[in-house]
Amino acid sequence: MKMGANIASLNKRGKFDKSLIAVIMPLAWPTILEQALQTIVQFIDSAMVGRINASAAVGLTQTVTRLLSGLFFAAGVGFLAVISRAIGADDRDYAQRTAGQAVVVAVIMGLVIGAAGMALSFVLPTWLGGAEEIRRDATIYFFIINVPMVFRSAIILFGALLRATGDMRHPMLVNAMMNAINVVLNFFLIYSTRLVSLFGFDVTIPGAGMGVAGAATATAISYVIGGIAMTGLLIKSDRGVAPKKKYLKPDKAILKRCFSIALPNAAERTVVCLGSTVFTALVASLGTISLAAHSIAITAESAFYVPGYGFQAAATTLSGLTAGEGDEDKLDRMSETLMRITVFCMFITGLLLFIFPQAMMSLFTRDPQVIAQGTVVLRIVSVSEPFFALTLSLEGVFNGVGDTKMPFIISLCSMWGVRILFTFLCVKVFGMGLASVWMCMIADVITRALCMFARYRSGLWKKGLFTKNH
Repeated sequence: MKMGANIASLNKRGKFDKSLIAVIMPLAWPTILEQALQTIVQFIDSAMVGRINASAAVGLTQTVTRLLSGLFFAAGVGFLAVISRAIGADDRDYAQRTAGQAVVVAVIMGLVIGAAGMALSFVLPTWLGGAEEIRRDATIYFFIINVPMVFRSAIILFGALLRATGDMRHPMLVNAMMNAINVVLNFFLIYSTRLVSLFGFDVTIPGAGMGVAGAATATAISYVIGGIAMTGLLIKSDRGVAPKKKYLKPDKAILKRCFSIALPNAAERTVVCLGSTVFTALVASLGTISLAAHSIAITAESAFYVPGYGFQAAATTLSGLTAGEGDEDKLDRMSETLMRITVFCMFITGLLLFIFPQAMMSLFTRDPQVIAQGTVVLRIVSVSEPFFALTLSLEGVFNGVGDTKMPFIISLCSMWGVRILFTFLCVKVFGMGLASVWMCMIADVITRALCMFARYRSGLWKKGLFTKNH
């Protein structure tokens, strides 16, 4: 395997190994580009929706959307960790058997989670404390994007299978295609038919005038097309993960191994997303202006941690492959190098966010109150970007080797013991505003990063790792 050969060629030096950059970047850049494109689409969605109430309606259910999608990502982590270690150990048969189990899980999870999401859509906006004027739009948006959830499942899980082999490019291309489709459909579905002046000529642009429902429909259609495309890529893959019919029957041993990794990760994502849901509900109690500023600021901030997610994906794949090879020294050097690169990149992006917060908010709204509140919180959160980078890189390493239990415990304690507890006190007890809420969020980010770093330095995440086969 080319990737394995590249890793094997690395020389043994100090823990920060410059030669690793040549291995890391081919894995990181497609995911960075993919995340950047997704962020651009988020920006366009927010700008197209535009109105304060519409932005608040979409933002109200974002945390629950991430929760449901997070369950797919957690399953993907389990399968990716097992398959990458099998490939690192050159056991292609085991990798293919595991891929067959992933196909079964993707279909079942997609159907079940999609049905649950559609059912929740009718009560969720009320549960989250959304204002009366945004509940209907929030319900419509959440219901529509959950209809094609089995295709969303295929995008995430099958993409994880391809990434486990070091193939980052094809999942990136699928997501790029989805983003382009989403933007084009937004243009025609959100707005009504209108006259647009182009080069001095008035051109009639057809539009469905669906507003928030149009944005959701565009997203749903892109899911369907993306799911079909990702499935086709998996079937045609020549890297040992193309599913075979004989491996589509449940294999208890493989499923147990994958879910022993996936379930703590799912629990972590659930804890974080449920905490974020409560967090959003507390923000919603501050009023529609604050909720809109909060939602738009989160969207704006997402552009600045794009590199972190790219390097996290590289860390997950590389740590799994390296663990499969059984070389602890390589794993240490790779982890240290990835961690330093990620922190450096996000220090730079954090600096940019600190300098240009008002410009970022102005991309999405013209309301001066929303811009003012968003500018303050973006400048506050910019200082936490290097800490978030540390968490992302270490999560990637831990996920790749299957160490997911302790990150779950760290997230549980940090989210609920720091972010939620102190946000509740600030909003409900002391009557403070949005800035204080984001200070609590930063405290959570820093606490989690320091705890994850302590876990990394302890070496306990590697316990027993090099005494078992793949």
